[in-house]
Amino acid sequence: MKTYPLTKLLTFPSLSAFLGANLALTPITLPAAAQTTPVSSVGNGVTFTCNDTEATIRAKNGPRVTFGTTSIYIGYQQVSSSNKDPRIIRFDSGVRKWCRSDYENTGDDGTGYGLIWNGSTASTGVLYGIFSSTGTQIGPNFTRFTSGRWLPGYGTGGGPKVAIIARIDPTNGNIQYATYLSARKTSDGKTNSLAVKGLSWNGTTLTVQADSFFSPRRVDTSSMICTGSSPFKYTIVFTGDLTKANSAQVTKTTTNSCQ
Repeated sequence: MKTYPLTKLLTFPSLSAFLGANLALTPITLPAAAQTTPVSSVGNGVTFTCNDTEATIRAKNGPRVTFGTTSIYIGYQQVSSSNKDPRIIRFDSGVRKWCRSDYENTGDDGTGYGLIWNGSTASTGVLYGIFSSTGTQIGPNFTRFTSGRWLPGYGTGGGPKVAIIARIDPTNGNIQYATYLSARKTSDGKTNSLAVKGLSWNGTTLTVQADSFFSPRRVDTSSMICTGSSPFKYTIVFTGDLTKANSAQVTKTTTNSCQ
């Protein structure tokens, strides 16, 4: 049998050197936290309860946002012949994670009808909900979330349907803060109707597109001066914490305008 000198057998690089060289050539890079483009859904609210299955709620084709196997739905429950209360629910792989029925439990005829979400299920995830209000009544209502925000209340009067924008913790459905968004009549200062039609998020600001009746609000919440007929195509851009509006404008047409 042929033999070889021990020194010849040891001429290969050591295992640690080999691994070190290869790791240097092919570094392992862990993926960064996903930054997903937000999805939004705004439409007519549908009725459901916290006991309904995801299949039941999904079949009603109301506003919902979905990433992977997680979906969040928004709507309302008819609690009496003349009163609706908002509802929002999250499912993970068809299993209810949470459902909130406690945002507003007064005689206000409220509905949830819009969502925008970036897919993050962490407490820092970007999730906003859109709700409607027809007036402030005594009891648990959205004003407990709006202190210090752009528009903290419904205003004077009652009946016209306005919007509420709420930042929501996607882990449990808690509202972190909210603002009202309404029109304001120049004739008597009373609140007038406004309905959100679209939402977008750029990482720092929330852009809201809405149909507003006389008269849309400026960034300082005062009424714009408008000519023509309602509704006006209104766009307002909020800071992420909903404490102020960076811009507010109405799309000018051949028949109406605001300033």
